[in-house]
Amino acid sequence: MKNNLIIYVLAIIVFLIGTIEYIITGVIEMIAMDLGVTTSEAGLLVTVFALAAAIIAPILIALTINVDRKKLLIATLSVFIASNGLMFINLSYEALLWVRIIQGASGGIATVVSMAVATRLVEKERRGNAIGIILMGLSSSLVLGVPMGTFFSEMFGWKVLFMGIGIISVIPLFIIYKKVPVIKEEEAVSLKMQLSILKNSNIVTALAITLFYIGGYSTLFTYITPFLQATSSLSITEISGVLFLAGICSFVGSRVGGQLADAKGSKFTIYFGLLFQGATLLLFTLAGANLFVLILVLMIFMLAIWMISPAQQLFLVTLVPRNPDIALSVNTSFIQFGFALGSGLGGLVISRTSVLTLNWVGLAAVSIALFLAVLLFKKSNEAASS
Repeated sequence: MKNNLIIYVLAIIVFLIGTIEYIITGVIEMIAMDLGVTTSEAGLLVTVFALAAAIIAPILIALTINVDRKKLLIATLSVFIASNGLMFINLSYEALLWVRIIQGASGGIATVVSMAVATRLVEKERRGNAIGIILMGLSSSLVLGVPMGTFFSEMFGWKVLFMGIGIISVIPLFIIYKKVPVIKEEEAVSLKMQLSILKNSNIVTALAITLFYIGGYSTLFTYITPFLQATSSLSITEISGVLFLAGICSFVGSRVGGQLADAKGSKFTIYFGLLFQGATLLLFTLAGANLFVLILVLMIFMLAIWMISPAQQLFLVTLVPRNPDIALSVNTSFIQFGFALGSGLGGLVISRTSVLTLNWVGLAAVSIALFLAVLLFKKSNEAASS
C-alpha cells in the first residue's frame, strides 16, 4: 500500500484526539475536585466535546468542502494543539467547557479529514485497509489511551497530560506539512449538492445502522466494569487487565475489518460483524459464572464491533465517491450519537432493572441494525442487477 507511513501518522492523530476526548472519564473525580464542581458537572466536559464533534464538525466540513484537505487538516490540528495548551491554564469551569467545545469541533474535523485523506492516498482496492488503520487509532484511544492517560494523570496531574498530548501532536502535524500532497475537489461542490446526500434513502439507512450498532456496543461497554463485577469475582485490578486485552482486540478488529472489507467486500464484513456482535451479546448471558468463557466472549465482542466500523465507512464512501468527506463526517456524527444513545439507555436500564440486563438491550439495538442492513443490501443488490 502506497503512502503507508502517512496513513499510520494519520492514525496516530486520531489516537491522540480520541484519548483527549475520553481521558476525562478516567480522571473525572480528580477534575471535579480541582474545579470545585460535582462529578456530573465534570462529566459535561465529555458531553460537550462529543456534541461539538457530532454537530459543529459536520457543519464546518460542509462549509470547507472546497478547501485543500491538507490545509484544513493542518489548520484544525493546530487549533486542537492550541486548545490542549489552554487546558493547562487555570481557567474557570465555564471557560473549560468552551475549550472542550473547541477541542471537539477541531478534533472532529481532523478525524474525518484524516480518514478522507487516507482514502485519497491509496489505491481504490486498498481504501478499506486504509480506513481500518485510521480506525485502529480511534479504537485504541477508547480502551488503551484512557488507562494510559489515567496512569500518567495520577503521577503528574491531569493538566500535564493535556499539555503533553498537545506537544506530541506537533510531530504528526510537521509530517503532514512535509509529506501530504495538495488534495482538492476537481469540481466545486455546493452546499446544496452536499445536503442532497441526505435525500438518498440508502445513505440514511446506512447511518441508522451506525447509530444502532454503536448504540448496542456502548449500552454494555459503558458499564462493562460493573457488569463484570456482577458476573464474576474479578477485582478492579483484574478487570483493568481484561479491559487492556479488550483494547488489543478492538485494535486488531479495526485492522482485520479493513482487510476483510477489501478482500470480501464491505457488505460481507458488515453482515459478519453484526452477526458476531449479536451472538456475543446473547452469549454473555449463557456464559454465566464461567470466567474463561466470559472473557472469551468479551474479546470476540470487541473484535466484531470494531471489524464493522471500517467496512461501514468504506460502504458510505462508495455511496458518495465524489464527496467522501461529507459521508464520513455525517457517519462520524452518528457514531458519537450512538455512544450517547447507548450510554444514556444503559444508565436508564440500570436505574430501573439491573446491570445484568444490559446485554439484552444491546442485542435489541444490534438486531435493529442487522434488520436494516438486510433491507439496505437487498435493495442495493436489486438496483445493481436491474
